[in-house]
Amino acid sequence: MHYFVTGATGFIGKRLVKKLLERKGSVVHFLIRQASEGKVPALLEYWGVSAARAVPVYGDLTSKKLGVSADGVKALKGQVDHFYHLAAVYDLEADAESQIAVNIDGTRNTVELAKAIGAKHFHHVSSIAAAGLYEGVFREDMFDEAENIDHPYFMTKHESEKIVRNECKLPWSVYRPALVVGDSQTGEMDKIDGPYYFFKLIQRMRQILPPWMPSVGLEGGRINIVPVDFVVKALDHISHHHRASGKCFHLVDPMGYRVGDVLDILSKAAHAPKMNLFINAALMGFIPKSVKKGLMALAPVRRVYRAIMQDLGLPEDMMNFVNYPTRFDCRETLAALKGSGIACPNLKDYAWRLWDYWERHLDPDLHIDRSLKGTVAGKVVLVTGGSSGIGLAAAHKFAEAGAVTIICGRDQDKLDEACKAAQNKGYTFTAYAADIADMADCDRFVQTLLANHGSVDFLINNAGRSIRRAIEGSYDRFHDFERTMQLNYFGCLRVTMGLLPGMVAKKKGHVVNISSIGVLTNAPRFSAYVASKAALDAWTRCASSEFADQGISFTTINMPLVRTPMIAPTQIYKNVPTLAPEEAADMIAQACIFKPVRIATRLGVTGQVMHAMVPRVAQIVMNTSFRMFPDSSAAKGEKGAKPQLSPEAVAMQQMMRGIHF
Repeated sequence: MHYFVTGATGFIGKRLVKKLLERKGSVVHFLIRQASEGKVPALLEYWGVSAARAVPVYGDLTSKKLGVSADGVKALKGQVDHFYHLAAVYDLEADAESQIAVNIDGTRNTVELAKAIGAKHFHHVSSIAAAGLYEGVFREDMFDEAENIDHPYFMTKHESEKIVRNECKLPWSVYRPALVVGDSQTGEMDKIDGPYYFFKLIQRMRQILPPWMPSVGLEGGRINIVPVDFVVKALDHISHHHRASGKCFHLVDPMGYRVGDVLDILSKAAHAPKMNLFINAALMGFIPKSVKKGLMALAPVRRVYRAIMQDLGLPEDMMNFVNYPTRFDCRETLAALKGSGIACPNLKDYAWRLWDYWERHLDPDLHIDRSLKGTVAGKVVLVTGGSSGIGLAAAHKFAEAGAVTIICGRDQDKLDEACKAAQNKGYTFTAYAADIADMADCDRFVQTLLANHGSVDFLINNAGRSIRRAIEGSYDRFHDFERTMQLNYFGCLRVTMGLLPGMVAKKKGHVVNISSIGVLTNAPRFSAYVASKAALDAWTRCASSEFADQGISFTTINMPLVRTPMIAPTQIYKNVPTLAPEEAADMIAQACIFKPVRIATRLGVTGQVMHAMVPRVAQIVMNTSFRMFPDSSAAKGEKGAKPQLSPEAVAMQQMMRGIHF
């Protein structure tokens, strides 16, 4: 049996050809552009046949009779039993012009070739999009009833099917697959579209929230999803066993799912938080289309909308289809497949395979250089407080990655020691002695930087001072609040504002501010420290908004407790689980690579949520910990005294990992 297939190099077409070639003695002629001739050997290897059974026919979908030569038409005349037309644009984001050229004009050209070679049966693979946004159940015998086909994708799918129905003089069949996803057995897929657009959002939720935490999902209309292996098997079986002309078959899941159900199934497959609460997108349906159109005509609204969709990794048109109103009857298909053993599998049974394949092969982050070297190599990086602790560990990472690494600190001996350690490892630091808490010295330092280095690409505001002392013990120590504010807030701002003009001039730059988990949890005994860091956080949020259109970004890291000299005076911390400086430096590296607005631990986020949702409960929890853990001997001015902890305090130390006490 001889076949002709367009779109044989596509996701469905390649698998359909393989299925057709499983038939004994079958020969498949497949359309391919001359420029893609180099793909033929790989296709033959995939299909496992020689060129005698899989015959390339060179042409172009946008040319009359597909651009097949007169000799080619003559050679094919009377030879083709089944002509399958799969070539099309399956992309919501494609421009209207290209969709018209391929989906509409291409279908007309395909019908002309099928007629010219006298194919015995023409099989057109359409899409459920041909129904538009029909309100209700769309049957297989319906076509003209399609509604709301203004979108180019819907319009071209509808018009291409109309060409087959009105202009094809050969016996024909139409197949309307639902949203086609990867193979139900392997998860294999070749591109990101349809439900895959939500995978990145689900992945982010998994990274931010623990799997047991309930999350909010989006509810909408019904969505119909089918795996590619079902579509190929059904198409192969029906086309060979049901040849009556003029039939249409919906290759869909008879059940279908609501959007919220799909998101929940995919979240479970990804081991992400379960979606327990859904916001129904239909709530926005009361807004007249004219009002929506008017709002989107406003530049600020358009910009915000695009930014949100880009951040979520969703195409701009996606929200237009969340309330998808159409369900699809598939009685003809079910009858045609009866007894064949071919049925659409349950999404719950293979969603994990889709997720696994996407995360291993299709995740966009896999194809982007997300290494620290790729981010900072050759760039100027300034780490304040870089002579010890977190700052020094971060400086080593930047220098190893090829950055021009600048460190500053008050102690020249420590700076010299840090530079010597860097040289022993095969790279260098540029060190400057500077007191960030001294405004005049800040100005001098910034001017030196600009004179010697021109500008800074990455600024890591790490220099800071922490004081752990109850407010009751601070009545006569107001200077504690002044000192922390002077360094943690004013000093940081002085350096940042001195370097911002250079970043603005280059239209690029990134600022990382090392804040504290205490800002999220409102840790007792750290009122001076937390207040200074909270002020820095607030300033950063304002600055982020002002510089968002100038290529300058900011990241706040609400750092948990780290083993550094800063916490050494507090003996109680020797028994508390803490991060190593190198682990904290990893967080700083991630801030520079991905440039998120904020990096916080799950414990910090949980504390912030508690203070927002149940503030009284949060206060009781923090007050309990406050009474359990006394001031350190250093805070009390006592030397050599060891704090005595109750068994409850020891247990809480281990439970509340990384939080300040």
